[in-house]
Amino acid sequence: MLYSSNKRVLIVDDEPNIVKAVDFLLTQQGFTTAKAYNGLEALQKVGAFQPDLVVLDVMMPEMDGFQVARQIRANPANADVLIIFLTAKGTSQDKVTGYGLGGDIYITKPFDNEELIQAVSETLAYG
Repeated sequence: MLYSSNKRVLIVDDEPNIVKAVDFLLTQQGFTTAKAYNGLEALQKVGAFQPDLVVLDVMMPEMDGFQVARQIRANPANADVLIIFLTAKGTSQDKVTGYGLGGDIYITKPFDNEELIQAVSETLAYG
C-alpha cells in the first residue's frame, strides 16, 4: 500500500546500513527521499531538498541530532518541516529533550519497520 508519492523525506544517520534500510522502506511506500550521514550535511540538505519530514538520528559525529533539530527549528523557512527522531538514545530525558526541540515523534532503535512506516505516514498526513 503506497502512502504518498509527493512527500519528501530526508533520512539522517551516520550508520550507512540504517540509512539504506530506512531509504528502502520509505521509497517502497512511494516517498521521495534524500540521505545525509551527519548533522552538517543534514542542514545543507534541508535547504536544498526542502523535505516535508526529517528522520533524524541523535548520536552522530560533529553535530548531534538535537543540535540539528535546534537549527532546523531556528529557521523560519523550516516552520513546516516535521521531525521524527530515530535513535538508540531512549531515556525519558532524551525523549523530553527531543520533543522539547520540536520533534514530532521519538522512536528508539531497534525499530519495527511497520511502526516507522506508520509513524512517517501519519505524521505527514496529520502533522
